[in-house]
Amino acid sequence: MDKGRESRWEKDAMTVEIGFALVTSVALAAAVFAVALAVTRLFGFSGSASGGMRTGGALAGAAAGLWRLVRVLYRFDVERRKGR
Repeated sequence: MDKGRESRWEKDAMTVEIGFALVTSVALAAAVFAVALAVTRLFGFSGSASGGMRTGGALAGAAAGLWRLVRVLYRFDVERRKGR
């Protein structure tokens, strides 16, 4: 095998890791948004308070999902470079 070229196994491992990172980041983002929505319903917010809470929940969910995506892919890259 040529140095610097990935084997088929390595490409498959990358594909699986990318899929895992995407699925878990979407799940985390949805969970964070669901918590914000539940708080809105639980405390009976209405009007602009409800809209602000949903917007905040969406932004927090997006940030948490992006953090999860970057973290998983970065860890995979570190392990791949170590040769594990």
